Amino acid sequence: MNNRRFARTAGWLALPCLVAAGLLAWYVTREPATPFEQAQAATPFEPAVVSRGEYVARLSDCVACHSLPGKAPFAGGLEMATPLGAIHATNITPDKQHGIGAYTLADFDRAVRHGVAPGGRRLYPAMPYPSYVKLSDDDIKALYAFFMQGVQPANQPNIPSDIPWPLNLRWPIALWNGVFAPTASYAAKPNQDALWNRGAYIVQGPGHCGSCHTPRGLAFNEKALDESGAPFLAGALLDGWYAPSLRQDPNTGLGRWDEAQIVQFLKTGRNAHAVVYGSMTEAFNNSTQFMQDDDLAAIARYLKSLPGDPQRDGTPWQYQAVTASQDAPGAHTYATRCASCHGLDGKGQPEWMPPLAGATSALAKESASAINITLNGSQRVVAAGVPDAYRMPAFREQLSDQEIAEVLSYVRGTWGNNGGAVDAKAVGKLRGHTDPASSSPIILHMR
Repeated sequence: MNNRRFARTAGWLALPCLVAAGLLAWYVTREPATPFEQAQAATPFEPAVVSRGEYVARLSDCVACHSLPGKAPFAGGLEMATPLGAIHATNITPDKQHGIGAYTLADFDRAVRHGVAPGGRRLYPAMPYPSYVKLSDDDIKALYAFFMQGVQPANQPNIPSDIPWPLNLRWPIALWNGVFAPTASYAAKPNQDALWNRGAYIVQGPGHCGSCHTPRGLAFNEKALDESGAPFLAGALLDGWYAPSLRQDPNTGLGRWDEAQIVQFLKTGRNAHAVVYGSMTEAFNNSTQFMQDDDLAAIARYLKSLPGDPQRDGTPWQYQAVTASQDAPGAHTYATRCASCHGLDGKGQPEWMPPLAGATSALAKESASAINITLNGSQRVVAAGVPDAYRMPAFREQLSDQEIAEVLSYVRGTWGNNGGAVDAKAVGKLRGHTDPASSSPIILHMR
């Protein structure tokens, strides 16, 4: 009797478990819907469509992850560190064996906007599909045309990730997507004008600015994906750099920049406040400087509409002349190693040598950017095909961890800067996990 009752109970319990398992299996293996499901096989695209796709690729900065110096464009190979292990960007040339040459337009759309490759394989969200999902249908079609007709196939095998089992199982990504990844393209806000909406589209979508500039949650998700969330573009620590706020924060953001200065920075790589460095150098070299002026103006308009957070950012910075003794730790190192470019007064030589007085890296509580660029120098900035004549040199061989900590503490506590002191242990940690900036940046000449 007891055995029969147990079997009956187990059967009733097994039924909902099987149903739940079936629903889970369906959910994690299903392919997202695409408007291109019934699209015909690829035929030669009009040159104007291919050209438009090339521009969308510039807006999206596809080359930043999918190309390496000295290798074929878009052939992949870039190693990206994650908390689970290293992954490598894939070959996205039209090579049929290793690239995306066999992709239909529907396959391409699912991969770019939803992170699902043919066969249902989930892409890691290092591919910014939570942002790319906002791309319009027309831009997706143009992007596909460019990769199929405007890029040369590269017979370059992909490098497997080194994430160990079971962490390398991909099906849980479907659950992550269900919680954190939007599913709809950008919808224009009717209460905003065309310029603002164009800027919002670029920043949130192809520009995927939030991938670096928005803080992450415990599940490595961006805490906000548009202006409706206060954390959106509020600044974030990523890969040894602090990507500053792009909101109207006067100290750590763009509060002291006007729209023209934002446009100038994106177009030329420099303005009176700053020069591109760190990961932004690659974005400038291959993306923002190629954007049309109207699009740059749209980005500036949108960013200037994002309010800052006075509680987070504190009292607006004001310049203060040096009153501390030049015998203070780090002062001598600054005078002998830094002042020839950045000035004893910290004001630099705009727009070539950026000021350190009022610099975001000297006002932000995160010191990673200041440490990283001091250790490793800056990557070559190439504007309009001309490499810059002035670069921040690497001091990892000239200065000890303690000396770097002292000089950065001096910079971050002088001229009204209030970023706070730097610890030598923090310098040592980044010294062991970063490399000197390459003097040969990735510069892609598409066609």
